[in-house]
Amino acid sequence: MEGEIVEFKDNIPIYLQIEQYLYRQIAMGKLQAGQKIPSVRKLAVELTVNVNTVQRALQQMNDQGILYTKRGEGNFVTEDTALLDKTKQSLIDNELDEFVQNMTRLGVKKENLGQVLEEYIQRSENKNE
Repeated sequence: MEGEIVEFKDNIPIYLQIEQYLYRQIAMGKLQAGQKIPSVRKLAVELTVNVNTVQRALQQMNDQGILYTKRGEGNFVTEDTALLDKTKQSLIDNELDEFVQNMTRLGVKKENLGQVLEEYIQRSENKNE
């Protein structure tokens, strides 16, 4: 997590973007089930945001069951792997929703999305060879 730069968008509340950042860290395995996450202060410094903003994001994640707090020890990622899998699938679905919307705006018909994506993957693999 350290050294990563997060660029916040103006049109979305920062605490929601912090949540999304942490969800992605969990989905990518950078934060694992049962693992302690950095302290509120450390996250605030790393992300260059107010401590209260980080606290709000973590509270939301606690309320959703993604994180849990051990008094005096900090916040930890849930060990509920079914919930973590569901959260990861939700992130994937959001990315796919955005992709489909963007392709539709570009005039690509939904029934052609699979072919367009396949062709893109082949082109990108050929570039890397």
